[in-house]
Amino acid sequence: MHAIIVTGGKQYKVAEGDTLFIEKLPAEADSQVVFDQVLAILDGDSATIGTPNVKGAKVEATVLKNGKGKKIRIFKYNPKKGYRKRQGHRQPYTKVEIKKISA
Repeated sequence: MHAIIVTGGKQYKVAEGDTLFIEKLPAEADSQVVFDQVLAILDGDSATIGTPNVKGAKVEATVLKNGKGKKIRIFKYNPKKGYRKRQGHRQPYTKVEIKKISA
């Protein structure tokens, strides 16, 4: 059984037991989180598509940890002008494990 959920402005196809990195949630490690924006439930040959969400469907997950991703480096410059700017960024994330999909 698979589900398509929305969190952090992105869509994810998840199944029970999956581990995924999503945009940071305001939840502590080892806490439960429920995703109620379920766009579709896919179960073998049958599929339930929501308009826009499937009524009564939810996906339960456990927060494993919160952290930051690898640093990306931003470098801007204008040739022949002497303008150079260096910056770094680490995107925060939440690592979750999908426990249960209910429709």
